[in-house]
Amino acid sequence: MKKGSLPSPTPNLAAAILGIWKLESREDLDATGQVHIDPFLGRDPLGILCFGPDHFAAQFMKRDRSQPENVLQRAQAENNTAGINGYDGYFGTYTIDEDAGTLTTRLEGSISPANVGATYVRDARVVDNELIIQLRTTAVDGTAITRTNTFSRLGL
Repeated sequence: MKKGSLPSPTPNLAAAILGIWKLESREDLDATGQVHIDPFLGRDPLGILCFGPDHFAAQFMKRDRSQPENVLQRAQAENNTAGINGYDGYFGTYTIDEDAGTLTTRLEGSISPANVGATYVRDARVVDNELIIQLRTTAVDGTAITRTNTFSRLGL
């Protein structure tokens, strides 16, 4: 698979996505292929996603939060949630568009009040025991990027 590209939509994505998923990698690339590191969550954040039949929960954390934050929290990036002090967590409902291979989340709760009530559409694929979620957003400096989060299945 070419870097940044996605496989064809997953047949029966609604069933395939169910379970608990651990973040394995998070990659932000601009149109030239340059990697951008999110200063709020760092190069290698921790993360977990849980999908039930209609509800989900997501948590992401900067691996080392022992130092006080030295990067001011940005205004919310385009098409993305905003965390607080190296942590981002939210939950809500979701729907799947099987034909498009998209996941639409509606946030009911979040660590950041600005995220509550937001709706986000993401490309999603399940390949074997790997969940790939991809979105278009912006880096801290406003550069358009494609973020690819890859998760491994922990269980149902």
